[in-house]
Amino acid sequence: MTVDESDAYVLRDELPDPETFAHLREVAGMGPRSLEAIERGLPNTIYGVIAVHEPSGEVIGMGRLVGDGGAVYQISDMAVHPDHQGKGLGTGIMDRLEAHLEAEAPAGAYVNLVADVDDFYERFGYEPVRPGSKGMHRRIE
Repeated sequence: MTVDESDAYVLRDELPDPETFAHLREVAGMGPRSLEAIERGLPNTIYGVIAVHEPSGEVIGMGRLVGDGGAVYQISDMAVHPDHQGKGLGTGIMDRLEAHLEAEAPAGAYVNLVADVDDFYERFGYEPVRPGSKGMHRRIE
């Protein structure tokens, strides 16, 4: 069996540069973030993963953990470029984030996320917080 080189990907334990981060959020249909916010936020990441299309060297996916590194973690900024979806890259990124949590997070740590897609995060054990809690947000203008 031959492998199509156009489908060669690698996952790396690192973060995208701010411009790539903004681009991936945009093409994945996620809300925009200012470059200032991205430049401030990325260095505070607990752990990040990128997916790279090896033939082109292009970063085409990402995900990261943010939080206090002990009691609370949030899975954030999960995105895969639409041209590369359906190849298991999102699952691979989540597998790495989950492995990091299992290795580093203390017992009782709370892990949350805001899901923009249905039926993806449930396979990793995530469930809606209602009725016990209510998710909320506020955006700074």
